[in-house]
Amino acid sequence: QVQLVESGGGLVQPGGSLRLSCAASRSIISMNAMGWYRQAPGKERELVVTITSGGTTNYAASVKGRFTISRDNAKNTMYLQMNSLKPEDTAVYYCQAIRFGTYYWGQGTQVTVSS
Repeated sequence: QVQLVESGGGLVQPGGSLRLSCAASRSIISMNAMGWYRQAPGKERELVVTITSGGTTNYAASVKGRFTISRDNAKNTMYLQMNSLKPEDTAVYYCQAIRFGTYYWGQGTQVTVSS
């Protein structure tokens, strides 16, 4: 089993920045892949970015150049640095991990971009 806990969401003005964290209950080195997804009201959950165990990343076109995924293996934590935020980035952001073919999700953290 893997528990994932997101934090760092909040209210930010357009053009601002936030950093989300995803703390895992097990070593993230053991994860086959991890990623961030988001779900806006009335919309389906969508991919933001994924990262494989080898470090290969895949960003959604809408966030490329503005968001950056990173990992701290010593802290078993994954991060999402979000810059130049736009109102359309408003959503609940979820952390995902894949370990031995099983998918795990965090509870989500709300990000609201508004003036």
